Amino acid sequence: MTFCSLQADIISTVEFNHTGELLATGDKGGRVVIFQREQESKNQVHRRGEYNVYSTFQSHEPEFDYLKSLEIEEKINKIRWLPQQNAAYFLLSTNDKTVKLWKVSERDKRPEGYNLKDEEGRLRDPATITTLRVPVLRPMDLMVEATPRRVFANAHTYHINSISVNSDYETYMSADDLRINLWNFEITNQSFNIVDIKPANMEELTEVITAAEFHPHHCNTFVYSSSKGTIRLCDMRASALCDRHTKFFEEPEDPSNRSFFSEIISSISDVKFSHSGRYIMTRDYLTAKVWDLNMENRPVETYQVHDYLRSKLCSLYENDCIFDKFECVWNGSDSVIMTGSYNNFFRMFDRNTKRDVTLEASRENSKPRAILKPRKVCVGGKRRKDEISVDSLDFSKKILHTAWHPSENIIAVAATNNLYIFQDKVN
Repeated sequence: MTFCSLQADIISTVEFNHTGELLATGDKGGRVVIFQREQESKNQVHRRGEYNVYSTFQSHEPEFDYLKSLEIEEKINKIRWLPQQNAAYFLLSTNDKTVKLWKVSERDKRPEGYNLKDEEGRLRDPATITTLRVPVLRPMDLMVEATPRRVFANAHTYHINSISVNSDYETYMSADDLRINLWNFEITNQSFNIVDIKPANMEELTEVITAAEFHPHHCNTFVYSSSKGTIRLCDMRASALCDRHTKFFEEPEDPSNRSFFSEIISSISDVKFSHSGRYIMTRDYLTAKVWDLNMENRPVETYQVHDYLRSKLCSLYENDCIFDKFECVWNGSDSVIMTGSYNNFFRMFDRNTKRDVTLEASRENSKPRAILKPRKVCVGGKRRKDEISVDSLDFSKKILHTAWHPSENIIAVAATNNLYIFQDKVN
């Protein structure tokens, strides 16, 4: 699937819903596009899995903060689905300042035969109404409507980087650089501040919050990561303001690797609980790490995403790529992790076999039923025929956002303004 190449079309978030039947993307232009998976047909058993556009709507508009003389971008930073309770779907979307709860529902019938209105919807003169009519439902073409049900605004001074729905499904949190707020879905005009790391004197600021997520099963527990490469686990039962963490995860730095860029590349860009709730995965600039909740002093697994860039940090700093925020995702069984890289490459690491693979999302290999060939990057020495040299990588092509179907081997990969959906080969 491909969209035209405008700045506004650059995809900024990708998220499957809890069943994997729907896939939502948000873009820089404030739009949300929802794809729906095709149902299996009897004569084409293996055809199931195609995702087609189901609904498109404008979620956020550009705004202007007159008090601070700041433009507020419409770009969608994150989308989070709520579990489906009835025929409608609900999702949260956020830009830098405002979170919205959207209801997406279908209409395939319309009522006809009103008493007080004519067929065009105009009010009739009461004097002309002499009989009582019973309205009937007539079939119509399927319409998918997206309506904003709640708008949660005015609670963040800084840019929102994360939203996370709690496992109680009654509350969710939103995190910015210095604060995390807890919201009730029914209350839009107030939130509860659960983390505040803003120093009394802003000149003493040493770190910012980069990502936050609720535990998948325990509604009192959440984690947040920082630009210093640390993760804090907080328990809301311990105290209302979770400024004091329950657990603190940090890996001691190897002095032999210390460089001018150490602090920048150790900043965590994403944190994700495993589905089981036993592990957390973090992504920094060069690595993805898996931490056991019961071990705070070092990760249990460290995966080198693109270690060949270590020698290129100087030029990556000059072209600002070193500040790119890559996300990471688990597969449905927590056995494989996936994260993006440059040159439209994305990486998968099998936690059991310790095998890893580099794949490429590009127009050339995106024909239906095409099989992705593993890619290799060579550093110095002789380059083999199928390898790509580290000097010819395209740093403008980057995969920051990926998603994995909750139960099947279907992945969605956003490469700038293109969305690629790959699935396991059907035997």
